[in-house]
Amino acid sequence: MSCVAIIPARGGSKRIPRKNLKPFDGVPMIVRSIRTALDSGLFEQVVVSTDDGEIAEVARAHGAEVPFLRPAELADDYAGTAPVIVHALQQLSDFEYACCVYATAPLLQTRYLRQGLELLEQNPDKSFAFSVCSFGFPVQRALTLDGQGALQALYPEFRNTRSQDLPEAYQDAGQFYWGRSDAWLRGEVIYSPTSLPVILPRHLVQDIDTLDDWKRAEYLYAALKAGGELS
Repeated sequence: MSCVAIIPARGGSKRIPRKNLKPFDGVPMIVRSIRTALDSGLFEQVVVSTDDGEIAEVARAHGAEVPFLRPAELADDYAGTAPVIVHALQQLSDFEYACCVYATAPLLQTRYLRQGLELLEQNPDKSFAFSVCSFGFPVQRALTLDGQGALQALYPEFRNTRSQDLPEAYQDAGQFYWGRSDAWLRGEVIYSPTSLPVILPRHLVQDIDTLDDWKRAEYLYAALKAGGELS
């Protein structure tokens, strides 16, 4: 068994400029993901895929490898994660498993990375395993605004259904995606029955797209650190 961690980290983030290098608890954000991947002991290589020289320098200084720079067409606002992982795998030696670890995942835990790999090893008919968490409120009872700014039910057919009678729904936790390398390279769909969930508690999940997200992640991280829950 051979495993590689691939951390996508482009330089041109818009909503939080230079997000991957912005200090988080004293170190550049990307360093959190690099350290967790290295500390897990699961990977023969921890590789950062970037188009940015400064990110590459920081990554190497903290133990990651940057054996190539990502081409510009895979570093714009429209580049998806899967093509970036495919490109990286095409540049690297053969690995049985590849784990995409997001650069902005400071709450990532090594135990859940390990759980994802174990799920794939135990289920040879599956291609991916990735982090999810349950929604805090039934998605079937979601509200939206109409053209005049008034509230309306997004799913009116569930308007009178009791919350406890609705099936639980899950969201992508945005931390990591384990996959068999051949599945990545074939372009298999991740959001499909070929994937297994690594279910995280909601207090370990915070996607970081805005400054408000960043502040909430700092609060969660500080609480987890104080409680000795970071591992």
